[in-house]
Amino acid sequence: MEATVQKTETGAILYDRAILNHISDASFTPGGWPSARPVPGRLRSAGRGNTLVVSDGERELVLRHYVRGGLPGRFIHDRYLWVGESRNRAFAEWRLLARLTEMQLPVPRPAAARYSRRGIFYTADLLTVSEPGIEPLSARIARPTDADFWRGIGRGIRRFHDAGVFHADLNAYNVQVNGSGEVFLLDFDRGGLRGAGSWCQQNLGRLHRSLRKVKQLDPSLHFREADWNAMVEGWQPVGA
Repeated sequence: MEATVQKTETGAILYDRAILNHISDASFTPGGWPSARPVPGRLRSAGRGNTLVVSDGERELVLRHYVRGGLPGRFIHDRYLWVGESRNRAFAEWRLLARLTEMQLPVPRPAAARYSRRGIFYTADLLTVSEPGIEPLSARIARPTDADFWRGIGRGIRRFHDAGVFHADLNAYNVQVNGSGEVFLLDFDRGGLRGAGSWCQQNLGRLHRSLRKVKQLDPSLHFREADWNAMVEGWQPVGA
């Protein structure tokens, strides 16, 4: 990767010259691209309306604007407290994705990240290379599944855990699957690399709750507790 930092009037942009040979603040707006469309989704999977697929006619990128969720998001939609350039959320996620890409893990390749400062607050955006042929687990289970499928999901997640990859929001939307059943993980905001610990089980617990929730939203989805047990079986370390 050819990581380059370019200063702007209100902040800075971190980008990979191997993907984008020029960039500006306009690249982080829908109007900065010939084509821009919302990420399609069902069951609340479209990222609270903060994610777009943009294209220059040759390639597609995913543009995500960082927004707050939960109760804080009702009062401070997209502003974060400034804690230094190296710790802003967009740059931190870009660098983590770059590291995971170097580790040959199935994650989106980071293209560019931007922060824009106003006083003690900043806003942030991230551009990643679109991964063709993947869909959220929440959408994939609208079609029939079997135990082998769920064991494959478990093995895919285990691959990340064995590499020490912590995902702060492992859910049925951020776990994505391609046509061969390979697991991709998206949205590494607040993620990181860690040593072994109880966080792996906490990750799984979050995913379990998310699957139960989407099942409540759409009872026709193909997810049962037996499927979860198969997923855990696939996740278990070899020889456990």
